[in-house]
Amino acid sequence: MNEKILADRYRLTEQIGMGGMAIVYKAVDLRTGHNVAVKVLRPEFNEDAEFVSRFQREAEAASKMTHHNIVNLLDVGMDGENRYLVMEYVQGKTLKEVIQERGRLSAPLACQITIRILSALEHAHRNGIVHRDIKPQNILVHEDGHIKVADFGIARIADSATLTRGDMVMGSVHYFSPEQARGEGAMGASDIYSTGVVLYEMLTGRVPYDGENPVAVAMQHLHSTPVPIQALAPDVPPAVVKICMRAMEKNPAMRYQSARDMAADLRAALEERGPRPPIPETDTELHLPRPHLRSEKSMTDSGRQREIAARNRRLKKLWAALSVVMAIGVGIGLYYGICAMIDHYTTTTVTPDVVGTDLTEAVQKMTDSGLEVQVKEVSSDEYPSGVVILQVPEAGETARKGHDPVQLLVSTGAKKLEMPAVTGSAASDAVSLLKSMGITSITLERAVSHDYAPEIVMACSPEAGEKIDKDTEVTLTVCGGEVIVPDLYMLSLAEVEEAVMNSQLTLSTTLNYVDTDSPAMHGLVADQSPAADGRVTLQTPVSLSLYRCPEAQRKQEIEVSVPESEADLIVRVTLQAEGSSVEWTYVTYTCAAELGRTQVVTLDLPDGRDYICMIYIDGVLSQRLVLSEM
Repeated sequence: MNEKILADRYRLTEQIGMGGMAIVYKAVDLRTGHNVAVKVLRPEFNEDAEFVSRFQREAEAASKMTHHNIVNLLDVGMDGENRYLVMEYVQGKTLKEVIQERGRLSAPLACQITIRILSALEHAHRNGIVHRDIKPQNILVHEDGHIKVADFGIARIADSATLTRGDMVMGSVHYFSPEQARGEGAMGASDIYSTGVVLYEMLTGRVPYDGENPVAVAMQHLHSTPVPIQALAPDVPPAVVKICMRAMEKNPAMRYQSARDMAADLRAALEERGPRPPIPETDTELHLPRPHLRSEKSMTDSGRQREIAARNRRLKKLWAALSVVMAIGVGIGLYYGICAMIDHYTTTTVTPDVVGTDLTEAVQKMTDSGLEVQVKEVSSDEYPSGVVILQVPEAGETARKGHDPVQLLVSTGAKKLEMPAVTGSAASDAVSLLKSMGITSITLERAVSHDYAPEIVMACSPEAGEKIDKDTEVTLTVCGGEVIVPDLYMLSLAEVEEAVMNSQLTLSTTLNYVDTDSPAMHGLVADQSPAADGRVTLQTPVSLSLYRCPEAQRKQEIEVSVPESEADLIVRVTLQAEGSSVEWTYVTYTCAAELGRTQVVTLDLPDGRDYICMIYIDGVLSQRLVLSEM
């Protein structure tokens, strides 16, 4: 990409990522010289209130956190219409890449990485931030081994009143919690579950649940039990297995209730200590005071006995009634719960991936999934017309059939321009105007004309007013003036140079030769192109053929030295007569890396004048020799 300076401070050097609403660049902070990551809201969303709000909430979430295991926010701002966040740049790999390269990790290493993830989550949760998308792809491993949790792009601020339906992002299907699979809101325990899945993957080298499609994976999160860790990795200590499976409990109440608690148990397992003693749970059973019964010897009053018996019967009836009510309540709860789950899985679906596909095909995929489509069109230099550039929600997220339309951003092709009227303008002005419009493929063709002054545009293709884009090839026909070609036959090379210069023509830098037995004709012009008396434009190059007599030929050897190099080098040898402005190319050759560094070249000098020999290596002047007649 062409480097751009953002806010007169951040030089964007390369694009390193692209998300649903922003593009991420690697940049250099010109004030500090440090590398940073700059996330810029896509230009097409600058006027979209929903995306601007999401972007601002990400900045708000990031601003609440400063932690050594979180990719921290450094700056927020706007440059013109560009909204941007500046984050610290982490040089390294994602945890997903590490697992793919190394397979399963050792238990101590997996535990240490998990503890650092939990440290970041504990900080986020204390600040009211739920990440909602913990997965190895969002865990960055620095080159020095430091762990950073990244991408709070779909994080939510707990109890925020600004969330809309569009914010109910589900996270990644292989890592999200059962409550997220049911379409419920995520909470701190949801991040704990996702962390347990990440730990499982590090210990075994595979995700606990996989399937042919996202819905199948989501159902497994709700109902299935993963393959036991020790069946895949027998060397994992039982204590670590127990911690991982507790984090992955389907009931949020059965999981760790804080990241700190899970981290403490992992540390105890690493130190080969037992887990922390469990915190006693509150006894929720109903305790009724039992009546104090006197001995039979003291019960002389039969009425008292009947009262106690009656009270016991009432208590039994009360218990029976309560049991019935509780059973009915549980039944109703199960009924509505099952109905809600059935409704969720019959009325929601996972959005297919249609980015990069033709609009017709994309709409068909969405329709087949029961989703409605809204299309927005934008011009794009990257995508051809009719291709989907972006979809919201992104692929893999859930949406309600018939309720949540999927927005497709579709390319209309490169932005259409109108060919300006440049006829009658100076050629240099016309070229500058076209380049300012982004058009770079410009060809100048010169022609003879009596109606236009030299260097004035006579015609253009495409014509003025036609629709063009940045890739259109534009040809400008420019008046080149008019000159009559002089007759150069039998002139010496020195005489030719003067005649051509006076005629406002140029000389082709390559000489051709015609052999002759006459020493008197040696070095004189045998032929020319264009022919004498022809009408051509100014500065037209004239090619020459000289007579060459072997007996009169002047030769001289030179030694060409080429520097050491592993690559092939291009050597060009030229000759220029003393006092002349014409530099003739004598020979151009490639000096291969395996050939010698010094070579001898024999020159055939055109005539008896003193010459300057110049040797260029890869276009750079390397040697300059003066060749005088002996």
